[in-house]
Amino acid sequence: MKKILIFEDEPAIIEAIKQELTKWQYQVEAISDWEHVLEQVQAFKPELILMDISLPAFDGFYWTQKLREFTKVPIIFISSADLNQNAVRALMIGADDYLVKPFALDLLVAKMQVLFKRLDQQPDEHLLTFASYQLNQLTNELSQGEAVVKLTPTESLILKLLVINQGEIVTKLKLIQALWQGNNFIDENALNVNISRLRIKLAPVGLKDKLVTVRGKGYLLVL
Repeated sequence: MKKILIFEDEPAIIEAIKQELTKWQYQVEAISDWEHVLEQVQAFKPELILMDISLPAFDGFYWTQKLREFTKVPIIFISSADLNQNAVRALMIGADDYLVKPFALDLLVAKMQVLFKRLDQQPDEHLLTFASYQLNQLTNELSQGEAVVKLTPTESLILKLLVINQGEIVTKLKLIQALWQGNNFIDENALNVNISRLRIKLAPVGLKDKLVTVRGKGYLLVL
């Protein structure tokens, strides 16, 4: 059962979408706490997001940009706003499709099915596999067999950089620059804190001592 998350503040629209998608065996939730939006996204782990533009806190463009910092989950914009200008903007910042209100629910379902079919035909590019481990870059979960470790988006990006540069020193400057590109504004002290937290989280899967500090240079992942 695929999970759908709705960014919408009109109860009637939410209920109509929920009723229709439930018929198609989708699990549907809507954002209920606009002060903790990203926490709800990460807790629910949606496989597709329906995004309105006008929302109680910020707008759909803002939330799409925030989501794209840590997930590639498909996003369909649903809005009564002008199609051309807003559709182009939505697609430019990472949306996958756009619907204009009012719309037929069967058209929404059709667009969703097309997106899911396309994704099913693609390799799992969000899965980074190394040794006996797998890092899910959509959910920021590191797994080894049945063991699963939940990372923050920052910790996940640090681990990804160490993995793809496995056996080579990754400098602090390179890590900081990569994190800044993801709009995580951190300095060297904040990086050190994130590295320490990452080490603690890696302990249950036997990677704590594999993350090596090279004094005065950076960090190294040795497997």
